[in-house]
Amino acid sequence: METEIVLTGLAFGEGPRWRDGHLWFSDFYRHGIFRVDENGSEELILEVPTQPSGLGWLPNGDLLFVSMLDRTLKRMDEAGEVTVHADLSHIAGGPCNDMVVGPNGVAYVGNFGFEEGEKFAQATLAIVDQDGTARPGPDCLDFPNGTVISPDGKQLVLAESYGSRLLSFDVEPDGSLTGRRLFADLGTRVPDGICLDEEGGIWVGDPVNHSVFRVIDGGEVTDHLELDLNCYACMLGGEDRKTLYLVTAPTSGRGGAADQREGRIERVQVPVAGAGSP
Repeated sequence: METEIVLTGLAFGEGPRWRDGHLWFSDFYRHGIFRVDENGSEELILEVPTQPSGLGWLPNGDLLFVSMLDRTLKRMDEAGEVTVHADLSHIAGGPCNDMVVGPNGVAYVGNFGFEEGEKFAQATLAIVDQDGTARPGPDCLDFPNGTVISPDGKQLVLAESYGSRLLSFDVEPDGSLTGRRLFADLGTRVPDGICLDEEGGIWVGDPVNHSVFRVIDGGEVTDHLELDLNCYACMLGGEDRKTLYLVTAPTSGRGGAADQREGRIERVQVPVAGAGSP
């Protein structure tokens, strides 16, 4: 399969989400949240000087977005007013990163676990209730990253980038996560951003091996696509949700990525539609 380039000139894209006929994404070093239509026309939605990452929406339509450098989850209402939804500094051991928001408005936010340049340390996932109350979730995570929730809201799957695996959790009625188990051991593959299809398969961006792949519960890789650049995140979108959008770049490093602007949005058609969560 060959990918089609939709958009170029990104510094470093992350957190793609499909909503209302557009692909929404964050760009770390252009310090903004953007959306792009199917024709490749880009629109700046919001400037975020503190570096945006994961995106999601509350049931009332308010946008939630991760503000990495000040370790907060922020909220933009329909009028465009931005407020702090939750302060995560008491949970996050480093910059916050990816996020998924459940159908009940509960958000699950990862973090590096350590400051850039510091020695590796495991991280604790933050759970943020719809009212903005933040509490610690599962701990001892090896760089929690992309996350998906099943359409019924009962299962959460999390990528551990430094652990080269996907973990599965049961989602309790209060949003707590229990029943931690291995969903897939990925060996030499490195998972970053992920998305879920309607058959339970998970597409995984690999930011080390220039690829994106699909894996099912138990670890079998059913599809694999080689790319020119590293893939940091992916999202199933389009009218029939069978367009796999890829956020790619040569590197995630602040200097090179920010200055060279070689990041892309690419896409390819796949046979199984997205589950929409996300």
